[in-house]
Amino acid sequence: MNITRHWQSLLRSVTGAALAASTLASSHAAPPTRVPDTIEQRAAACIACHGREGSSTEAAYFPRLSGKPSAYLFNQLLSYRDGRRFNSDMTHMVQHLSDAYLREIADYFAGIDLPYPPAPTTTDATPQMLAHGKALVFEGDAARGIPACAQCHGQALTGVLPGIPGLVGLPRLYLSSQLGAWVTNDRHALEPDCMAQVGRKLTTADINAVTSWLVLQPVPANPKPVAHAPSPVPMACSALNTP
Repeated sequence: MNITRHWQSLLRSVTGAALAASTLASSHAAPPTRVPDTIEQRAAACIACHGREGSSTEAAYFPRLSGKPSAYLFNQLLSYRDGRRFNSDMTHMVQHLSDAYLREIADYFAGIDLPYPPAPTTTDATPQMLAHGKALVFEGDAARGIPACAQCHGQALTGVLPGIPGLVGLPRLYLSSQLGAWVTNDRHALEPDCMAQVGRKLTTADINAVTSWLVLQPVPANPKPVAHAPSPVPMACSALNTP
């Protein structure tokens, strides 16, 4: 019995010492790391799909965000929140955000200046398809009431301020899906919705041709959107108005 009591007493002493040491260590432990409340930190959720700082890649589906016109990005965020564009993940992320917060996000990505990846050097498109795509981009099709893409998106196709996006440096799958969404009436913009008018006149062959040609074009040395659209613009468009 004396031996048993001895070991019980020793065990209590060791346990007490361990608890005291643990308490002392906790009292001197470093405070938990505080996540900085910055727009960079809050916009980090976008990187999972859109790439590092919204730069994306040609091989991906998701479009580049960095360097896009702020008004364009703001309008798209509004459209996801208000039901003019449809993507379950995007809607979930922005459905409770205010206009001011969405504008802050848009301004953040618009101000990022990152290099574009090189354009691909191979394609499965035929020369005839590429020629058709280039003609639609720079000449349009007057007989069908389709203006040239360059009339609104700029001759360098890098976009026009305040709200028209560039067409170069984007993934082909993304370009095809968005043009297809205009055709099927699944994507909308604020009125006047110029792309809805143009998109409904495009055929599947038109979309394949335009996107096949666009994705092969290198991004100009100055990829920033230009200040003014070539004049005259072919139709009224909400993207030319500052929100």
